[in-house]
Amino acid sequence: MGFTRTLRAVGGAAVAGALLFGAAPIALADQNRDDQWPLKQFDAESVWKESTGKGVTVAVIDDPVDGSHPDLKGSVLPGKNFVDGGTADHETGANHGTGMASLIAGHGHGPGKADGVMGLAPDAKILPVGTPEVGVGVQNTGLADWIKYAVNQKASIINLSIAPMGLTAEDRLAIGYAAQKDVLVVAGAGNNGSNLSALAATPGVVTVGAVDKAGKVWKKSNSGSQMMLSAPGVEITSASPKGQYHLADGTSDSTAYVSAAAALLRSKFPDLTAGQIANRLVKTAGLPSDKAGLKLPDPHYGYGFIRPYSALTKDVPAGSKNGPLKMPKALPSAGADGSPAPGAPGNGADQASEESDSGLGTGAIIGIAVGVLVVIGIVVLVVVWQKKNGRNGPPPGGPGGFGGPGGPGFAPQQPGPYQQPGPYQQPGPYQQQPGAPSFPPAPPTQPPGR
Repeated sequence: MGFTRTLRAVGGAAVAGALLFGAAPIALADQNRDDQWPLKQFDAESVWKESTGKGVTVAVIDDPVDGSHPDLKGSVLPGKNFVDGGTADHETGANHGTGMASLIAGHGHGPGKADGVMGLAPDAKILPVGTPEVGVGVQNTGLADWIKYAVNQKASIINLSIAPMGLTAEDRLAIGYAAQKDVLVVAGAGNNGSNLSALAATPGVVTVGAVDKAGKVWKKSNSGSQMMLSAPGVEITSASPKGQYHLADGTSDSTAYVSAAAALLRSKFPDLTAGQIANRLVKTAGLPSDKAGLKLPDPHYGYGFIRPYSALTKDVPAGSKNGPLKMPKALPSAGADGSPAPGAPGNGADQASEESDSGLGTGAIIGIAVGVLVVIGIVVLVVVWQKKNGRNGPPPGGPGGFGGPGGPGFAPQQPGPYQQPGPYQQPGPYQQQPGAPSFPPAPPTQPPGR
């Protein structure tokens, strides 16, 4: 399984590692704030009157983060660097993790915090989970361990602005473990202009594509039937180590904005499940005016681009526990680290393997069959004896046999927490909440210049 950070692009080309337009950082901090067009489109000032993400921890599984950056200082937890075993809050080189953290929880700096980068959820905390930069074709990236660590450290949202080339069975179980612990997993679609990455196409993940200032899909944003949401991902300004700033395109940035929007919601609606948070984002999503007739979810937009203010203020019924998330059909019960608990049933493939290795020979099977026949014979004799003695009343435990009302026995089978939900019911047109700001803004009568 290969792994690379290909969810940001430079000058239209997908790259790994440091990603920016040009080699030099942007010079002026106030220009950085002016360049943050998503905040203007979201009407962030109105959004922050509803929620700032306070009390919510977002895990950023990525390069380690520069927690000393003036726009992030005080908002980054120590975390863990899976490369050297130390903390992940003092990165001085690679900028990708710092950039994602700043789009989620940057708080600016200077008088009135008017300079630098602001995140969409400025009062959220970042749990950095530092990972290696692994080239394509290198196996055992450790994705499962990174996810389980984030869950066990009480993150309620996991941001995955990364692009694994494939997933192992353990990786999928780790995503299931996150779902079991009510942690929302958000992943980028990828930047190849092709099919979704393996991670983005996995059940239980909120998959995110990129759109530009006009709400149009970015040409390199990957697509697929599992796409759920889209968000700003073109010409995005973010922080990088040593007090610097970068400008980039990519679904990495889109993913960070969706994670931040989820943090706003989890702060304001702490009783909602991860699936119900996703439901609010889906049911308040928007589309460009010329895409109003799209059949949703669309392979490029999903259910549309996020509108945080509407998600925070619109009257949206909580809905089912899983909301629009398609959960794995079968997951083992998980231990504290996300591994199957002793004696817990595995998935279908595991069970088949256990059965094939059970060691039951032909003689043992015949013996079991004979035993079953003997038991049936005894039952028949008892029934006949009861009829002869006039004992034809209801069996022990009340009407319905063992497990009937008032009696002992097995309760009716209940649906498990990971039972596959029925087809997601498509909501009506995504009408903007009256009085709420729109994203994108209403088109002018004349085509705008660029």
